Amino acid sequence: MTPNLEAAYAEPHRRYHTRRHIEQCLALLDKVPDLMDSERQALTWAIWWHDAVYDPRASDNEARSAEMAKRDLRDLGAGLHVRDEVARLIRLTAGHEVEEDDRLGALMVSIDLAILGAPQTDYDTYAQAVRAEYAHVPDDAWRAGRAGVMGKFLAAPVIFPAPDFRDSFEALARANIAREIAALG
Repeated sequence: MTPNLEAAYAEPHRRYHTRRHIEQCLALLDKVPDLMDSERQALTWAIWWHDAVYDPRASDNEARSAEMAKRDLRDLGAGLHVRDEVARLIRLTAGHEVEEDDRLGALMVSIDLAILGAPQTDYDTYAQAVRAEYAHVPDDAWRAGRAGVMGKFLAAPVIFPAPDFRDSFEALARANIAREIAALG
C-alpha cells in the first residue's frame, strides 16, 4: 500500500470505508477462481483504490479515486491499459451497475457489495458505521435518503452481478436490506 492510501484509509471521519473494508474485499477476491494473473492484479488495485477518496459530502468520490489510482499506478510503473481498466472498475462502484458480459466489473461490484449479504450482526454494524460517516445529515433526511438508496437495490433484478456472489449472498442481502428499510420507516 502506498503512503497516500495508508493516509486515506486512516482518515478520522471513516467508520466503514476503512482499510478493514479493503482487506475484507481482498479476502473475497482471493477466493475467486479462474482469473488470469493480469485480471487478478487489476482487481486487486481497483479494490485498493476504490474508496481512496471518501468524502460523505461529495458525489464524485469514485471518479476522484479512479484518477488517484491512475496517477499512483503510473508512478508505480503500471501501463496505460491496466491503469485505464483499474479506473473503469473503480468508477463502476459509483452505481454498482455493469454490462452483462463484464466479468471483471461484475466481480468488482459484487465484492464491494458483499457486506449487504453478511450475517445480520455484521450488516447492522456496517449500517451503523455508514450512518456515523453521514453524521452531518439530519435523521429525517438520512432515513429518507438511505431508504431510497437501499430500495434501489431491492428493486434491481439482482444485487450481485457475479453468479457465485449472487448464489452466496443475494437472499441474505435482500433480507438485510428489507429489514433496514423497515427500521428506517
